[in-house]
This record gives sequence, structure tokens and C-alpha cells, in this order.
Amino acid sequence: MGSDQREIRTERLVLREWREADRDPWAALVADPDVMRWFPSTLDRVAADTAFERISVGVRDRGWGLFALEYDRRFIGFTGLAVPGFDAPFMPAVEIGWRLSRDAWGHGFATEAATAVLDLAFGELGMPELVSFTTVGNVRSRAVMARLGMRHDPVDDFEHPSLPVGHPLRPHVLYRVSPTDRPLKSA
Repeated sequence: MGSDQREIRTERLVLREWREADRDPWAALVADPDVMRWFPSTLDRVAADTAFERISVGVRDRGWGLFALEYDRRFIGFTGLAVPGFDAPFMPAVEIGWRLSRDAWGHGFATEAATAVLDLAFGELGMPELVSFTTVGNVRSRAVMARLGMRHDPVDDFEHPSLPVGHPLRPHVLYRVSPTDRPLKSA
């Protein structure tokens, strides 16, 4: 996108394209066992760099994706949109997701940033629906989904196909949201 880089500002946050300066804090974030508790494993530096490249290219080339999230000029994680890379009954779909550094938890940043992403998805991008999913026990992310107005129907819950049968993180819940599910913005 060159000099026409997308940047979304909220009251406290900036959602933007990734920068080379984000690489080290990103690697630290995905190496943190608390942050990665609901994922199969932490990422070593090689895997973190591979994910960094994939995520940053997606945002740069499409103009949307998993945006780098900044608070007080400091990288604190990501929030944005992704196309899941596995087959499931709810596919095709676009997912809204987030991952924040531990010191950014509990401040409402995920909800604030995801609300801005919903505005982009349902406004400019004209998407008809977004999904979000996580393991059953991830109550913090599920609470964000509920605050965003996302609906959970247990009929949509699924076994994540990328994890082996019997893996404790394999059972997933699915939440959905469409433009009509969201409360009207106040003028």
C-alpha cells in the first residue's frame, strides 16, 4: 500500500501495518506460555519470524488482515481479520481475532480494537458475517466475543481439525456476528 498505508485509530489504540521494529516484541509475545496457553505450543524464533512474514504481507497486500496493535507507541499484539486455513462446517468464513501481550490484558484493548475492526469489516469492506472461535476454556476471549455482540450457538461448536483427536484444545466454540447483530452506534 506504500504511502497510502491503512491506519485505524481508536480512543487509545492504533491498528496499522506491521513494521520491522515489531519483530522482536512479536517473537516475545508468541514465546510467552501465558499468551499461548490456548494454542498447541509457543513459537520459537524461526516460527515467529515465519508467522510475522505471513501476517505482515497479508495486511500490506490486501489492505486488511491481522493489524499490528499499538498502545502509547508500543507494539502490544494484533487484532484483525483472517481467513482460516482449515476445513470446517462453517467455512468459508472470515475470522476476527486478537492476541495481546500479557501486560496489555485487562484494559479493554481487545474489545476496543476489535470494535474498530468490525466497523471496517461491515462498513468499507462490506462483509456479511464474521466468525471467531477458540478453545472451550478460553473464557477471556469468549468474554470479548460476547462484548462484541457475537452470538454463540452450541450447534456450531466443532473439533479443530488441525489438532489430533483427544487433544485437550481440540474442542472449539464458534461465535458469529453480522452487521444486524451489532448495537447501533450513538451519533
